[in-house]
Amino acid sequence: MMQKVKKLFIESYQESPFSFWCETIETILLVGASAVLTFTILDPATWIFVPMYLIGSALGIISSVIRKAAMVIFLCSWFTFMNLIALIVLIMDVI
Repeated sequence: MMQKVKKLFIESYQESPFSFWCETIETILLVGASAVLTFTILDPATWIFVPMYLIGSALGIISSVIRKAAMVIFLCSWFTFMNLIALIVLIMDVI
């Protein structure tokens, strides 16, 4: 089983090293943002998790365009747009 997982990661990297690293950073940011939201749910740390979600989703668009994954492009575009709106709302609230 571990050999198959290792092979999957190796093939993913070989197919497109740039996409692989976009996906790696995307995963770290999205998992991190999810953890921040989970642990601060009663007083959400929006200034931390919204930019993390925004950047992670934007990286998802990049990697999914390279890999030609149509529905992933749509999904990541939606999340990027929603998180951009959220960031604008946060900025407008401060101004």
